[in-house]
Amino acid sequence: MSNDYLLAIDNGTQSVRALIFDLHGHMVDKAQVDIASYQSPQPGWVENDPEQFWAALCTACQRLWANTRVPKASIRGVCVTAQRATVINLDRHGQPLRPAIIWLDQRRADADPKLAWWWELALRAVGMRDTIRFFAREAEANWIAQHQPELWARTEKYLLLSGYLSYRFTGRFVDSIACQVGYIPFDYRRGRWAAAWDWKWQCLPIKRPMLPDLVPAGSELGRVSAEAARDSGIPEGLPLIAGAADKACEVIGAGCLTPQIACLSYGTAATINTTTPRYLEATRFIPPYQAAVPDHYNTEIQITRGFWMVNWFREQFGLHEEIEARQRGVAPESLFDDLVNAVPPGAQGLMLQPFWNPGIKVPGPEAKGAVIGFGDVHTRAHLYRAILEGLAYALREGKERIERRGGPRIERVRISGGGSQSDAAMQITANIFNLPAERPHLFETSGLGAAIIAAVGLGLHLDFATAVREMTRVGQVFQPEPQHVRIYEQLYRKVYCRMYQRLQPLYRDIREITGYPGPER
Repeated sequence: MSNDYLLAIDNGTQSVRALIFDLHGHMVDKAQVDIASYQSPQPGWVENDPEQFWAALCTACQRLWANTRVPKASIRGVCVTAQRATVINLDRHGQPLRPAIIWLDQRRADADPKLAWWWELALRAVGMRDTIRFFAREAEANWIAQHQPELWARTEKYLLLSGYLSYRFTGRFVDSIACQVGYIPFDYRRGRWAAAWDWKWQCLPIKRPMLPDLVPAGSELGRVSAEAARDSGIPEGLPLIAGAADKACEVIGAGCLTPQIACLSYGTAATINTTTPRYLEATRFIPPYQAAVPDHYNTEIQITRGFWMVNWFREQFGLHEEIEARQRGVAPESLFDDLVNAVPPGAQGLMLQPFWNPGIKVPGPEAKGAVIGFGDVHTRAHLYRAILEGLAYALREGKERIERRGGPRIERVRISGGGSQSDAAMQITANIFNLPAERPHLFETSGLGAAIIAAVGLGLHLDFATAVREMTRVGQVFQPEPQHVRIYEQLYRKVYCRMYQRLQPLYRDIREITGYPGPER
């Protein structure tokens, strides 16, 4: 048996996990620390002290060393995957200037971008001007520069969380190409910072020296410093391998290397992704992200609040199951699955549109969540099932959009993330997609993806195809049930696909009257 092991660190939205994998994709040990330090100074704002991210990471690693029998000398390298689009301002001493703005944050900048006249003409000619306006208003850098100009003037480095963690590990300002997701001047097609003439530099106050150097996934970012080794217990001098964003790692950790296999991520954000060597915009003017495999793309479509909605339901309506689970010593997921299974497919006509995040680009900034079809038979069990069904409907619409935009026909779906632990969610997905829903052999697909990248980068596996073949496997498979497929097909085509178009004018009126999520500018 090989004595080579890999340390993967997954800094997600809800927790940090430190995981040890062998070269066959077995998770040998794991330690997890919840992130409970988020702050919301105003409604819709979400922030965290960057030091708290590092402290949680180090705590997870120290817990791992305290409970594993794997000798540190057998760890060949470490690879980090992190939540995307969380931004951090550092001063010239490398110290944070303000709390990190988290990807869930809803604040927006005010002013329209001032572009050179030739860009204005070109972008208006192709119908892209509204997309540019959305980009500029969503960019955290613009909000900081407008509302905290003195702080912005002191910003020496502007990093994503992945780049900040790389800096804490190595003392170097360097990040992975495959981690670049957010409102930053990045060229998604070419996998590099945008060219000097690109319109993104005119939309943002960011200057090139403020950004880290970029290297491909699998490259060495540097070595673990003495200070980082003291904090985390990771051996000094261990190679830090450039990883990828958490969703990109989930895709490869689920074994989805070809565009015929879709990876559905049932996490805080729910996504559908395929891996392709071809640049393909599943939604016009929204680029595919760089995949964990260099020179490949992920054709991602995202439901921003995703399985956050499941947690929302549990907090609002699930106290009974949470208490009973503690009393019986079972996982709450099993009782919530019982809740779902007490209701027939289609939730007796209760239909949910899962746009719980205001101001989103797709389907539109006026979009809101909606539930229609209520009757006196409906209970909270129906609502819970409608949430799971609504998410699956939305991701199926994403699948069809990818195919319409030129992607090959998707033949299989593989599901990762916290929601994949629910048998009910897996079966609903199989029925709504009318495809086998495959569960990877382990739940920690994002961490496994990071380990796969490390294995290839360190030369422990020949290439990504070999590493995926050796380190990923399909676990349980949920087959479509024909009698339920028929129900879902009709509800999807005749109801769900028409809901947004019919409700859109009402969403706009609601926003105009109430001011939430903010007037259209």
